[in-house]
Amino acid sequence: MNFIVPELAVPLEAFATALGIGLLVGMERERRPDSAAGLRTFALVAMLGCLFALLGEKAGGPWMLVVGLLVISAAMVASNFSAQQEEKFRGFTSEAAIIITYGLGAAVWFGYATLAVMLAITTTVLLYFKAELRNISEKMTPKDINSILQFAVLSLVILPILPSQDYGPYNALNPRQIWWMVVLISGLALSGYLALRIVGSRHGAALLGIFGGLASSTATTMMFSRHARELGHLVRMAAIVILIANVMVMIRLGLVSSVVAPALITQIAIVFACGIVPGVVMSLYGWKILSAAGELPMPEVKNPTELRTAISFGLLYAIVLLASAWLQDIAGNKGLYIVAIASGLTDADASVLSTLRMFNLEKISSDQAVIAVTLALIANLIFKIGLVITIGGGKLARHALPGLLAIGAGLATGLLLV
Repeated sequence: MNFIVPELAVPLEAFATALGIGLLVGMERERRPDSAAGLRTFALVAMLGCLFALLGEKAGGPWMLVVGLLVISAAMVASNFSAQQEEKFRGFTSEAAIIITYGLGAAVWFGYATLAVMLAITTTVLLYFKAELRNISEKMTPKDINSILQFAVLSLVILPILPSQDYGPYNALNPRQIWWMVVLISGLALSGYLALRIVGSRHGAALLGIFGGLASSTATTMMFSRHARELGHLVRMAAIVILIANVMVMIRLGLVSSVVAPALITQIAIVFACGIVPGVVMSLYGWKILSAAGELPMPEVKNPTELRTAISFGLLYAIVLLASAWLQDIAGNKGLYIVAIASGLTDADASVLSTLRMFNLEKISSDQAVIAVTLALIANLIFKIGLVITIGGGKLARHALPGLLAIGAGLATGLLLV
């Protein structure tokens, strides 16, 4: 039996959601002794925002919301003045959270309940992890901040002004599409780069392998191959770091593929899983050794958002696109596979992305795309095996090659399955 009048159901739901948002944010503020407001205040502010949005809608103008905001602002100014009189100095965080909570309550009434809840959770996370965020900020160097700003330029300044139109032979070059790939790869590499900087080497080889693989598996492989040759006690640990970094390449490119060509993700996921599983198994096999590891050397990864680096990748990607289209035109599938192998030797990203781009343009079939992607990864793996042997020497090769070869065999097996 329904005891709620139908016309009240929607308003009650809105106010209940606003109340929940206020309680969520207020719960975090309540545990802070220096906070300007607590659980009840935030709950009331959220409902106040919802109420003033309702009244403003009925009054036919936004002035009621403005009145509510002015009332809350005046109350906060008075509270802050009183605290200063008592020499209780505090920051502006709670006041900002109160204003946000008021706005979220209003957003719920206007039909943005899901967005308001998401923003409330984000706000609470930012408030709760104050110490951790401060620690991360203190660890960041001017170079790290410069990297973030450069990525903002790549993604928010350059990308929007580029034309989305096909140019050149075979209509293979689309400036915005090419730069979008640059932004995508730079963003993933920047995540790994910053993670390496924040986490550092003291948390063990497993994390170094994971974040090194996100930033640059080639740089990580080269770095630890060199240290394995110079420091004999690092050989086994270096082998596992290299192995984990190369597993991360498949995970990273799998994520990229799901964004760029979602229609291919099932086939690519099967192939990549066949390579990831043996890599993970071999990594776990050496886990006991890694758990006893001390501080390790950091991979020397270049800033992935540097304009020169981004332009170089963009040019390489464009060249691979042209070469793939041209060779496929004159040599069919063999030409596509030749380009995949040749370009994949030094940069699997450009080769994989060019293949996905051609699939999206319906220039190649799904089977041809999966074969080309797999060949590029295997070629890149062969290149890194060469680095391990030539730079790391025979001792590192004995420990690292079984895992790397297992990944290669898994990729080949996965290709046969699909």
